[in-house]
Amino acid sequence: MKRPKLILVGAGPGDAELITLKGIKALQQADVVLYDALINRELLDHAPRAIKIFVGKRKGFHAYSQDEINRLIVRNAFAHGTVVRLKGGDPFIFGRGTEETDYAEGFGLETEVVPGITSSIAVPARQGISLTKRNVAESFWVVTGTTSSGKLSGDIRLAAQSTATVVILMGMGKLGEITEHFRNAGKGEVPVAVIQNGTTVNENLGCGTVNTIGDIVRDKKLGSPAIIVIGEVVRESTRLKHLYEAVNVLPEQEKYDDLPERITLFKR
Repeated sequence: MKRPKLILVGAGPGDAELITLKGIKALQQADVVLYDALINRELLDHAPRAIKIFVGKRKGFHAYSQDEINRLIVRNAFAHGTVVRLKGGDPFIFGRGTEETDYAEGFGLETEVVPGITSSIAVPARQGISLTKRNVAESFWVVTGTTSSGKLSGDIRLAAQSTATVVILMGMGKLGEITEHFRNAGKGEVPVAVIQNGTTVNENLGCGTVNTIGDIVRDKKLGSPAIIVIGEVVRESTRLKHLYEAVNVLPEQEKYDDLPERITLFKR
């Protein structure tokens, strides 16, 4: 009889190559894989002999409740052996990882955690956004936009008052409330990037300021899953800088008849 075990594995931000080698080895030894909605399905190829069970959650749709997932882990571990719980990003960043390991350990299961590359850092990095930069940002916040009760996190208001870079996960449904807090803190012209489906072939990007990002998101039809990055570091990205220079370096734009030519030069 196989020894029951839970291995909690972070699948990374979306790109199938951004999982750790240790995570791949865990999948290769799995007897059962319980996987989330946001993981790259290519990763399941690393577990050819495992039973695969989808337990993902999306807004308005849960294949299983969290309590049911906890019970599935324990039931399958005792029935089959090693259960790999494959979760997007890092399982301890808004992933309820500790809830699952605590529950499993309550039944005497051996548990192991394989950290993952968190989307809160990796997704901005792929757009050249460094969350900290000397003389620009000394720290960063990672905040959930929506709490378990469905309300906007109170930490958003506190984050808006700081000088730190602010990264917001699960916040697209509350973008209007989020930008209102930043405007109230005098941050209307602070740069914002919204990155949908980060690190995947379907990645899409919208850039603006706190004052304009709502319109940009609507025009580009951006939606979840997406990460919101608010801070001057967005403007510092070499990949995005031209989007802000074209606006900021040309004051009183309406006075210039050759504005289109000037913007073209900036983009070059």
